[in-house]
This record gives sequence, structure tokens and C-alpha cells, in this order.
Amino acid sequence: MKAIVWTKAGPPDVLQLQDVAKPTPKNHEVLIRIRATTATAADCKMRVSNTPRLFKMLGLIKSGAIIIGQELVGEIEAVGQKVTRYKVGDAVIAWSGLRLGTYAEFICLPEGAVMVLKPSWLSYEDAAPLPVGGVDATYFMQQANIQPGHKVLINGACGTMGTYAVQLAKHFGAEVTGVDSAPKLDVLRAIGADHVVDYEREDFTLRGETYNAIFDVIGTTSSQHCMNLLAPDGRYLLANPQRSQVANARWMARGSRKQVIPWKLRSTSAYADDFAFIMGLMQAGQVKSIIDRVYPLEQVAEAHRHIDSGLKQGQVVLRVE
Repeated sequence: MKAIVWTKAGPPDVLQLQDVAKPTPKNHEVLIRIRATTATAADCKMRVSNTPRLFKMLGLIKSGAIIIGQELVGEIEAVGQKVTRYKVGDAVIAWSGLRLGTYAEFICLPEGAVMVLKPSWLSYEDAAPLPVGGVDATYFMQQANIQPGHKVLINGACGTMGTYAVQLAKHFGAEVTGVDSAPKLDVLRAIGADHVVDYEREDFTLRGETYNAIFDVIGTTSSQHCMNLLAPDGRYLLANPQRSQVANARWMARGSRKQVIPWKLRSTSAYADDFAFIMGLMQAGQVKSIIDRVYPLEQVAEAHRHIDSGLKQGQVVLRVE
């Protein structure tokens, strides 16, 4: 099969299109023919690090070529002998997690992985960013306990997760402030942000506003400053938390009703619930995937260069022919 192989830490060109062995499903696995995956900022960070090699050393990545990528949509082509949840021909949306491997034509995943059936009305391109961007945004916006009229600030609002979070916060009735760079602010307005802040010209922590929830998608702002901006029972949400950020924020929250909520791994049933919730809103036309660009898989280096430029608005999808 064709796959994009990570060859070493470095610039986008370290991602090479190669022929690799097509996987065979074990007893409790399904073989998925991938139709679309995504290129994300997290993938780019992984590309320039030695994390993929570490994952392989730990046995998280199977032997053979190292293939990155975590989100996918496709059809089940084969099932292991003991698989009961899925059948050949099922269209599915899935997250491969630390197994990675979605920059390829095929992947094997356990039937108990984070995976749901794709509804027929949802396109491959709109479905591809849901396993991380859409589902994690759903988790955080539900954890924010938003009530009508609450003020919510989203830092990194025009990225993969942020664009979903803006729409979800509006669905829950929030007054939303989106923080990102100037070229992206019109997109934020278009998807419902009430206020926008160009972080290159203004520090949102100096605006004198108080928020019921602050969702820091990119983790670039001091946790101390964010905690100081929260209402007495506000919630500080961290999609990409550093240990020091979480520890400092929790220290500041001691003795108060403020809550610090970092990303965490959930149960497969919890993921399924979040998939159902956001797809219900998408079917109703209240939330949509904001697709910046779609590249064929073999142009993944170009996709990574676009993300590295900082100009990405929403999601970048890789189409697997």
C-alpha cells in the first residue's frame, strides 16, 4: 500500500511517500480503507521531534515503517475472526491515538478503539477532523458548563479545535471572544464569535474583562494571567497542557470555586457520546467543519508547510485516493 513514512525529525520533506506492507487484521481488529485523514499542528510538532521513534521503541507503533497521523474516515475492508461490532463495508470515523498510522491507504485498529459509524449525510472531508478537533472541542465546551449569557474566551480560536469550540460555545448561549491572528478574524466572526482579538496587536489578558470560561487551545498564555481573568466559579480549560501550567493553575485555584480542566483520555463510551452530540448539531446545521484546504495524500509536505506558516484557518484535510 501507499503510505507517507516519517523518516527522521525535520522539515516537511522528511515525510516520504513509500510502498509499505498492507496490514492484516488480528482476531479483534478491523482493516480500514482510509478515505481521508488530517494534517494538524500536533502532527507538525511530532514531525520535528523524535516522538514517533520513541513510540515505536515503546511498542505503541507496530514494527515496520513509522507512519504518523491520528484522525481518519473510511470503510472497513476486512474484520478479524472475533470482531462483533463492525462488518465489512461499514463507513467509520476513528482516532488511532498513540498508534498513529493514518497517513496511509490502510490501517488496522482494535474494534474497541475510539471509532463510530459515519452517517451517510456526512462527507469524508467534513468527518475527518472530528475524532480530535470536533470531539475534544465538544468535551471541553461541555466541561465549561456554559449557561446562556456566560462569557467564554477561546485562545487559538481559528485552529482545528478552536473553530468547533467557537460554534459549540455559541450553541450553548455564550458570548464568545476569539483570539487569533489578524488574517483569521473574519473567519471567527463568520462562525459566530461576538468579539475578536488579534494577539499580535493586543494582549487579551490586559483587556479588563472577566470570563466564565477560558479555553486555551494552544497553551501560549500564562496560566496565572488566565486564572486572574476568571469569574469566581470560572473554568480554565487546557487542550495542550504543560505540567507546570496545570500545577500553577491548580495552586491558584486552591480555596476557590475555580476549576482547572486539562485534556484527559476518556472512555470509549464517552467518546461515542461526544461524537453523537457534535454530529447531531452538524446534521441540524448548527455546527460545521471549517475546511481550509484539501490536499491529496502525496502532497502532505505541502500541507505541513501551510500549517507551519501559521496561516491555517480551521482544518487541513488529506484525501487518500
